[in-house]
Amino acid sequence: MSKSAFIAAVDVSRETMARLETYEALLRKWNPAINLVAKSTLKDLWSRHFLDSAQIFALAQARSGIWADLGTGGGFPGLVLAIMAAEQAPDLEFHCVESDQRKSTFLRAVVRDCGIRAQIHAERIESLAPLQADVLTARALAPLDLLLGFAERHLKPGGRAIFSKGATEYRERSIALANWSFDVQEYPSKTDSNAVILSIGDIRRV
Repeated sequence: MSKSAFIAAVDVSRETMARLETYEALLRKWNPAINLVAKSTLKDLWSRHFLDSAQIFALAQARSGIWADLGTGGGFPGLVLAIMAAEQAPDLEFHCVESDQRKSTFLRAVVRDCGIRAQIHAERIESLAPLQADVLTARALAPLDLLLGFAERHLKPGGRAIFSKGATEYRERSIALANWSFDVQEYPSKTDSNAVILSIGDIRRV
């Protein structure tokens, strides 16, 4: 997918697009040294990483409060969402959790150069003080059973977790239901016909 195709798929302003292009340049510059994303995915960067992250913004329907992104890695989806929110939802407060110190340094460089607001936590998810998030996201981080434990720790009552999941989603959900009760809404992914986006709330241990 080209940048023009991304623009056709996601309604963003010129300023937001400029920030995403700054992010792209930083990612391509840093990636050889830190391996932020798989080298093979760089040719599909705008689809595989940018659009895959951006599609979550509309699903969340959040315009204020705390948004926590766990295992942010190279910035997906957290920093793409923070870039989109800079104009569309400036009252959202982003917290990106990434324990890898080098990746956290990269994330802070993106926040600085793109002129966005996001707090980077270079800590482990399970030891970080509860974030009391209204929205919580994670992408390619862990099986659903483990993600629900993270969500229970960092979501506030009434908050929702949004997870991108691939072909193993149904098996992961059946395993998670042995330990958790939750309500879930399922949405098709715009970037992968085998993937879904799960919006999960009312998370409780059983």
